[in-house]
Amino acid sequence: MKKILVSGGSGYIGSHTIVDLLENGFEVISVDNNSRSHPRMLEGVKKITGKTIKNYKVDLCNYDDTFAVFQENEDITGIIHFAAFKSVAESVEQPLMYFENNLSSLINLLKCVQEFNVPYFVFSSSCTVYGNADEIPVTESTSPKPAESPYGYTKQMGEQIINEFAKANTAKCILLRYFNPVGAHPSGLIGELPVGKPENLVPAITQTAIGKLSKMHVWGTDYPTRDGSCIRDYIHVSDIAHAHTLALQFLLERKSPKKCEVFNLGTGNGVTVLEAIKAFEKVTGVKLNYSLGARRAGDVIAIYANNDLARELLGWIPKYSLEDMMETAWKWEQKLKVDEKFYDGKYSPLN
Repeated sequence: MKKILVSGGSGYIGSHTIVDLLENGFEVISVDNNSRSHPRMLEGVKKITGKTIKNYKVDLCNYDDTFAVFQENEDITGIIHFAAFKSVAESVEQPLMYFENNLSSLINLLKCVQEFNVPYFVFSSSCTVYGNADEIPVTESTSPKPAESPYGYTKQMGEQIINEFAKANTAKCILLRYFNPVGAHPSGLIGELPVGKPENLVPAITQTAIGKLSKMHVWGTDYPTRDGSCIRDYIHVSDIAHAHTLALQFLLERKSPKKCEVFNLGTGNGVTVLEAIKAFEKVTGVKLNYSLGARRAGDVIAIYANNDLARELLGWIPKYSLEDMMETAWKWEQKLKVDEKFYDGKYSPLN
């Protein structure tokens, strides 16, 4: 049984990936300081899998504390690195905080990879690395444009750091560029839990539908798209999670001679914001209260993936539809409504 360290294990994608790893025979430990996540997410993981995950409440920006985790777990075979700040809007307002947190944590982990000879490293990257691409769908060889936000720049820089690290070290790395993870585990036991008022579309939809928000906003209606709203490639979080397991298996089976591989993780379908809203209303029968507003700083116009490489080399095939994404996200939101313990000051936005 291979031991995998998941950074940000109490987070949205991290917790779903832990479930998938456990279901595929891996042993998992988590590192998460819970500054942007809830420790009870790992309780949901236990209910789904029957297994307790040890979490080290460590700030990865602190090298000594990070080093101590590896000293205690010298048999780590691979790392999946999720832990990062991820708000586009917040990064525009506080760029230095984003550069410091997202890059320092990555560098400290890579120092430990080098020190403890960890053979495999998987990085949580993003379609934001492409910026406003000239052509869509984007492939892994699409030339990146300037990032539209400091958050996007941290992903571009992170990829560059890992590429240079891989050239000089024995570890093999995979960069997973995912598009817009949405939805929740079909059990309704884990899902997205944004801190404060949600900036991502689907939690804004579900919180409005359940009455936690009085109204949601559609940012921008004058984009050169079919209905004027942004186009995104929405992908179910459980499909994203499984791709991380497949990436590790790909590395363990030594299927590639490359030191660093890159894969897009998206459905390949572009969906507008207004189309996503209509899909939610159709699935749930709930009419949303929303307003149309101006563009938001940091948003790209349109982006969706060509996922042929992940299908071919990883054997990754997304199985959840847009309707599944909305249905599971709504199930999770309803679960949160019942479990009022999640509705503390940190996670409850003001209307």
